[in-house]
Amino acid sequence: MFRIHARLAPLIPVLRRGRALALKRKKVTAALTAVLILAIFAVVSSPAVVGASATKRLLPIYSVQRDNKVVSLTFDAAWGNEDTQTLIDILGKYDVKATFFVVGAWVDKYPESVKAISDAGHEVMNHSNDHAHFAKLTSGEITSNIAACNNKVAAVTGKTPTLFRAPYGEYDDNVIATLGAMGMRVVQWDVDSLDWKEIPATEIMRRVTGKVAPGSIVLFHNAALHTPEALPAIIEYLLQNNYAIVPVTELLLQGDYTIDHAGRQQPIK
Repeated sequence: MFRIHARLAPLIPVLRRGRALALKRKKVTAALTAVLILAIFAVVSSPAVVGASATKRLLPIYSVQRDNKVVSLTFDAAWGNEDTQTLIDILGKYDVKATFFVVGAWVDKYPESVKAISDAGHEVMNHSNDHAHFAKLTSGEITSNIAACNNKVAAVTGKTPTLFRAPYGEYDDNVIATLGAMGMRVVQWDVDSLDWKEIPATEIMRRVTGKVAPGSIVLFHNAALHTPEALPAIIEYLLQNNYAIVPVTELLLQGDYTIDHAGRQQPIK
């Protein structure tokens, strides 16, 4: 054994240098791999890439980029009809025009209220025919559903809706694309009053006035318990702060526009 070790003795420094070199290569490789991973992550996470990915999804309009102080008040009508005339009267008192998104089945039950809304100068728009979950429907089913509600509204008001609000706020690319092919725009909201939760009028007031901004679209419901109580104070706040209150079609931008990742409609510069 001694003779074998003696023969290998001259090789020991060489072997040690080899092991050190191999270890060094591993460390360099690991470092380079870490740098590469970080570089890939930085590129993928960059605003440009994220923005490009986000633009692939089709979005409805949640708000509008406006330089002037203008907002829209909207009311969804799907179930009850307790306060519709009261809301019409309150809006009339302040000479404010709003947009009502109605369900076709609601039109069947309350055609006189639909006519009263329209006769008072408010917009009557489409909220589906039966408050279905639209993200679960095919393009053909969506088209039929929308057309049914449009026909009902047109029969009562003489005007065919050009805007649609998705029930439950649910939509996907198919919903947006199908409505676009029908020449209609999908409109959601950026200020939710949460009146459907039957929260107190003072809380509804705080929520709306605390979130509203130029170009906002505010969501209410026609049969919410405390909305008639909260609405006058909200309108007075907006008017006192120099907001113009207009129907949604007057708020939206016409011509070419883009919709950013937050659903804000913006002019093409």
